[in-house]
Amino acid sequence: MAYPGYQGQQPGGDPLWGYFASVGGQDGQIDPIELQQCLTSSGISGSYQPFSLETCRVMIAMLDRDFSGKMGFNEFKELWAALNGWRSIYMQYDADRSGFINYQELGNCVRGMGYNLNPQTLNVLIKRYNKNGQITFDDFVACAVRLRALTDAFRRRDTAQQGMCTFQYDDFLQCTLCI
Repeated sequence: MAYPGYQGQQPGGDPLWGYFASVGGQDGQIDPIELQQCLTSSGISGSYQPFSLETCRVMIAMLDRDFSGKMGFNEFKELWAALNGWRSIYMQYDADRSGFINYQELGNCVRGMGYNLNPQTLNVLIKRYNKNGQITFDDFVACAVRLRALTDAFRRRDTAQQGMCTFQYDDFLQCTLCI
């Protein structure tokens, strides 16, 4: 039997299926509240605070290709892999496991994710996610999600790969407001 959001056989053998199925409804999808419950019970945030509902919303939006506001199992697996990568990068700079990195280290994390931002753009990120000179894991993930989603949207429109593209106003709003 195929499940919505999962092409192929029943994913019962996948270790992530248990987390997903524990909160997913009959439609085989999870919404932001269910994602928050799922990620909290899975312990993926480690010793860091659980993810906020807003961060869960943007995580779903990053992978929500049909604009349903929900996520299927394949998207959940893609998110899980991304979260593990982001957690590894974050932990490199949170050496004391305090749950925070400082604003200077955010630049190193962003470069570690493969982004080469100019100082002005990096300063915008620092101002947006910095709370009293520190960035939580939750805020770092929200930043990483937005960077990935907006970069993906830009790349789809930059067909010549020259760092420039044209957006229609409604298209621009859809790209930015959903994230």
